[in-house]
Amino acid sequence: MLHAAGLRKTYKTPAGDVNALLSFEHSFASGQVTAVLGPSGSGKSTLLNLLAAFDTPTEGEVWFDDVAIHSLPEKERAGLRLRSFGFVFQSFNLVSVFTALQNVALPLGLAGVNRAERDERARQTLDRVGLLHRADHLPHKLSGGERQRVALARALANDPSVVFADEPTGSLDTANGALVLSALEEVAAEGRTVVLVTHDAALAGRAYVRLRLRDGVLEEVEREPSTELEQEPAISVPDPRRARVEAVPLASR
Repeated sequence: MLHAAGLRKTYKTPAGDVNALLSFEHSFASGQVTAVLGPSGSGKSTLLNLLAAFDTPTEGEVWFDDVAIHSLPEKERAGLRLRSFGFVFQSFNLVSVFTALQNVALPLGLAGVNRAERDERARQTLDRVGLLHRADHLPHKLSGGERQRVALARALANDPSVVFADEPTGSLDTANGALVLSALEEVAAEGRTVVLVTHDAALAGRAYVRLRLRDGVLEEVEREPSTELEQEPAISVPDPRRARVEAVPLASR
């Protein structure tokens, strides 16, 4: 399980400190798509960077099972990302001079998998997303939806436990966006944790859990109803900015 506790990220600027994330806490369960949504500047990208071990928090902790991500040096965080995390981005981030097959095989090569095995696994993963017939095509020969499915195949190549999707449908039309989201739902159904970052409320509506951020604060947690239990009401999260003003003496600010 991926768990964040008391996360805060503060950036120092010439104009003063900027709190990009304040007192964030949540457990991201496996087998579910959790959507993180909010307007621009709400802290979505900052949260993603902390959860995915691209950055470290100013305060707080990030745990992946029994691994304290927040305390790992960069080299170990990079290894964790390669072994256990998969990534899908809005801009696809495919290598333009690599074929679809080579793009999917790339993380396998970085992980030390021999060429024969990585090519076979890359073909299997492309087949899974319905693009084996496009294995030898360069990215510019693929449609936007096909490129995003290649990116999803690449994210799954190392059989990650967690998949992070950052605005994965932002560059796609409605039909292709629905295909990509359906693929992410299938990935979660296999027992993986899927974290979907988006500003699209309609897209987030298909997630099992929705976290609403605003100004770096987790304002609300919404969950879909269980098949056996009544729907849980949305949870309003206390605003840490207000709590801090009330609890911290004026002299210590």
